Amino acid sequence: YDPVTNYSGRSPLEALSVGVAMEPEDVIFRCNLVTLTEEEPYAQKTIIDHSSGEISTKDADILMDTIREEFDGDAVRFYTGTSYRHIMVWKHGRVTSLEPPHDHLTKVIGPHLPQEPMLRAMMEQSYAILNNHPLNVQRAAQGKHKANSLWFWGAGTKPSLENFREKTGLKGAMISAVDLLKGIAVGAGMEVCRVEGATGSIDTNWEGKAQAAIDALLKEGCDFAYIHLEAPDEMAHQGLPREKVRSIEYLDSRIIAPVRRSLEAAGEDYRMLLLPDHPNLLRLRTHTADPVPYVLYDSTRERKSLARYTEAEAAATGNLVPMGHMLMERLIAK
Repeated sequence: YDPVTNYSGRSPLEALSVGVAMEPEDVIFRCNLVTLTEEEPYAQKTIIDHSSGEISTKDADILMDTIREEFDGDAVRFYTGTSYRHIMVWKHGRVTSLEPPHDHLTKVIGPHLPQEPMLRAMMEQSYAILNNHPLNVQRAAQGKHKANSLWFWGAGTKPSLENFREKTGLKGAMISAVDLLKGIAVGAGMEVCRVEGATGSIDTNWEGKAQAAIDALLKEGCDFAYIHLEAPDEMAHQGLPREKVRSIEYLDSRIIAPVRRSLEAAGEDYRMLLLPDHPNLLRLRTHTADPVPYVLYDSTRERKSLARYTEAEAAATGNLVPMGHMLMERLIAK
């Protein structure tokens, strides 16, 4: 899907996954539970953690219940998503420019707060509500990061995507723990595979995700399976190099290898496309817009061998695909 013509904002896609009813005039916001420092006035605080220590969905829902009690009404409604990722709907709202919290880790938040007065006021009030919430007091006593503030970003309006099967002729399945990816699948009419223990981090159910893709392709009649792993991205946001390396190793040994073995054993011809959706540099702890390396493997064609799968090796080929969505055309070409 070309984002120029299909993208109406990140948050509405996440809202589809959560099952949020949206009207065309509604504005949808991603609502992170973040960790801010405690000593300073609100605008002078810094962001310690964009994910509140990758808070569990169970804990997050307790805090979001408190937020709903305080803020839900005719104008706004809050919905629990996964882990630290949640949704707010502003009825008849305004799309406004907002900044993602992971772009400003360790920075003073004042220059990055919303210009929209209602959003800014709710963020500031959320700190007063959440910082001394009993659950956050307990988390602090356990050495965990408090989830002590909301952070709004990713505003957008109700999306409209062409049905994936009508667009491609393929029945597709999505395997992900992240609402954004599941929401894309819902909007595109793809199957959404629910995997027990899928967390969107390094402790996710790797084998369960691989098996879900295998079952979708070999037992449930799907032609295409999209397996999304968030762990390398999260480990970079957290600034954890060893864990990021380990997550990439897990991707290789616990996802790619078993899927490939199963397809080979079934005697199926197949293609496999491997790539990150964006770089996330450990030294920056956030995303960049640099090109990413990809591998497109076809089991029916002679293999072209590269020494390593790295950014430098990929750049040396001179093979640049300028728009990411064009890779799908190569993957599914007859």
